[in-house]
Amino acid sequence: MHIEASKKKIAKSDKEVFDFLTDIKNFETLMPDNIDKFEVLDENTFKFALKGMPEIILRLKEQNPNDKVVLGAASDKLPFTLTADITALGENESEVGLSFEGQFNAMMAMMIKSPITNFMETLSTNMDKIGQ
Repeated sequence: MHIEASKKKIAKSDKEVFDFLTDIKNFETLMPDNIDKFEVLDENTFKFALKGMPEIILRLKEQNPNDKVVLGAASDKLPFTLTADITALGENESEVGLSFEGQFNAMMAMMIKSPITNFMETLSTNMDKIGQ
């Protein structure tokens, strides 16, 4: 299953965006309002829960300086990745595209497609909060 959020232009350099996204405690800033729990487990891992959803543990899996940040599920039960592709548009402007990639059976995909799409759009919208 592949889901992409709308690309978001941000009035920050690609380096500032990359630095923000690789410091995982900053993801709390990007979370939706209906977050039930957010906890940093170590410098590369955090867990969160949205109301009515199970806890999800995400780990920083890959980083390509000022260009890409990949978070992945810490559990192999539901394997997926969340990727932020960062593009420099100028000295103090960049664009971030979020994408979700996961391997799920048809029933699971049907159940989670809408909540994940909404979650991704919220993360994208909240990118305005970077550096505030």
